[in-house]
Amino acid sequence: MAHPDVADLVARSNRLGADPRNTNYAGGNTSAKGTDLDPVTGQDVELCWVKGSGGDLGTLTAAGLAVLRLDRVRALVGVYPGVEREDEMVAAFDYCLHGKGGAAPSIDTAMHALVDAEHVDHLHPDSGIALATAADGEALTAECFGDRVVWVPWRRPGFQLGLDIAEIARAHPDAIGCVLGGHGITAWGATSAECEARSLEIIRTAERFIAERTERLAAQGEHPFGPVRPGHEALEEPERRARAARLAPLIRGLASTDAPQVGHFTDSDVVLDFLAREKLAPLAALGTSCPDHFLRTKVKPLVLDLPADATLNEVEARLRELHEAYRADYRAYYERHAGPATPPMRGADPAIVLVPGVGMFSFGKNKQTARVAGEFYVNAVNVMRGAEALSTYAPIEESEKFRIEYWALEEAKLARMPRPKALATRVALVTGAGSGIGKAIAERLAAEGACVVVADVNLEGAQAVAEGLGGPDVAVAVRADVTSEEEIAALVDAAALAFGGVDLVVNNAGLSISKPLLETSVADWDLQHDVMARGSFLVAREAARAMIAQRMGGDIVYIASKNAVFAGPNNVAYSATKADQAHQVRLLAAELGEHGIRVNGINPDGVVRGSGIFAGGWGAQRAAVYGVPESELGQYYAGRTLLKREVLPEHVAAAVFALTGPDLPQTTGLHVPVDSGVAAAFLR
Repeated sequence: MAHPDVADLVARSNRLGADPRNTNYAGGNTSAKGTDLDPVTGQDVELCWVKGSGGDLGTLTAAGLAVLRLDRVRALVGVYPGVEREDEMVAAFDYCLHGKGGAAPSIDTAMHALVDAEHVDHLHPDSGIALATAADGEALTAECFGDRVVWVPWRRPGFQLGLDIAEIARAHPDAIGCVLGGHGITAWGATSAECEARSLEIIRTAERFIAERTERLAAQGEHPFGPVRPGHEALEEPERRARAARLAPLIRGLASTDAPQVGHFTDSDVVLDFLAREKLAPLAALGTSCPDHFLRTKVKPLVLDLPADATLNEVEARLRELHEAYRADYRAYYERHAGPATPPMRGADPAIVLVPGVGMFSFGKNKQTARVAGEFYVNAVNVMRGAEALSTYAPIEESEKFRIEYWALEEAKLARMPRPKALATRVALVTGAGSGIGKAIAERLAAEGACVVVADVNLEGAQAVAEGLGGPDVAVAVRADVTSEEEIAALVDAAALAFGGVDLVVNNAGLSISKPLLETSVADWDLQHDVMARGSFLVAREAARAMIAQRMGGDIVYIASKNAVFAGPNNVAYSATKADQAHQVRLLAAELGEHGIRVNGINPDGVVRGSGIFAGGWGAQRAAVYGVPESELGQYYAGRTLLKREVLPEHVAAAVFALTGPDLPQTTGLHVPVDSGVAAAFLR
């Protein structure tokens, strides 16, 4: 049974974290102090439970808390070597853990343990950070709260900040909390309910204070971000989304110069309004302030300085110029502040790209990281708007940002992260993925770290697969009829808007009708060629456009068939279209190699179990041809192979991974049999 103080702390944390007005994702921390039985001495011991490093308040559980002996943490004050060596104190927390200690203690542990209150909340609300980053934040805090909330000048998170806040709380016994310059807020209370109420009081009071100032400006015909710049207004939604889809692969490729990234697109009203305003460029150049913000968004974004109606050619050329300038500027920033012990530069590409009239593109090592980076920049926009409504936005100094971005503790945190999976950062698009072989391929690619676009003419089936893979941070479902040029263009656009582009395409959609030549109608012939030969061509062509724009290479895999080279009975239309697909592999491998795009094929045979094609009538037809019960068709196919083993969808999926994973980077134009050995289908 959970300790009652722990249960209250988790419940409070979840409530606070559930409302984005209170704090950003994985931002802030909460704590409680109480007593519990020491199993060694049999005596009560004072403990501090505090959210561990990297956790999220909205989803926090008891397992995400660090558990420390309060007497030992407070004893660290006596051995504290001073602010120049305060980073050493994080390692010292390990000697203060109770039992196994729970989660790793965060850098803010001292703030919670040293403040003389049973419960402490440290949060990053947009309204609080707006006050914290206003040029005259100290005076504004006094005007907003009187003596009830105290101003704390900027100090990097750590042991000294904990000492500072503890001293301020002692010196102001009537205060309920403080505003941390450039950073956020902290509140405290004697009970969990009192602490939560005080946190919300600070946040809501700041919100009202900012709203009143904003309304005053509006009454004067003014806006915190200045007037709208002519020509920079948001495009109408259809045009805006179409332009975003065309630009996403290009921008993703630029943002992946140092390391591949996954993308996210945002065109919310708050973003579009900021991009249309006169103060966009100067405010964006100042960068974000709260450490949680700029650690995810980088020190500042890349901003396109062209109007919304500029041609795509003009935009592409200008983005490439701005990207080179951004990289040079970031390198100069690094060199201005780096010292002998500074970790190597991690990469000079932007994490946020702002395109007026269109929206915001954000990037990260996976979809969640990219999405959260965008959410953090929206937080930053809200902060800038609030600060400009109050006075002038004045974030912390660049040198302070650098100290945190290249903090040894941050570097150690990155080093503790698990190794990325083999297909991490890759965006896969699989057709016919709502069932059978396509579903198995989508599952394998997602398991290997890829983001997956699950395409199928049956949207309900595709949605079920995408949900099973983990939802929109892993997979999205798109209805696509591969015979439609328009729907395939929309499919690739959907991949660009969901994940930034596409790197890996599997042409799997198919069907089959088994008939002798004289019974095969033109409609039978056309249907199979439209779905498989034409469909594969359309998907490959549209995906290749995106891959070429990205300049990141890519993979295209065709799920052909043993029948592409084997003259089986009564299936002329199916086998002919599979031969068409097989030759597309060779042709496209030769044509796309100069762009680093590899094209390979897989020739399965007899994938009966779980197959949509076989379940749709093909199984009954082929069973009749071979004179066996349909229920025994899989065993029949296995029995005629060299290995005598049935081929399953996951075997085809394994071949897709083998061709697209890290082990065969020099292979293109290859057809891999997955047929348990059919000698008549040997390629040579």
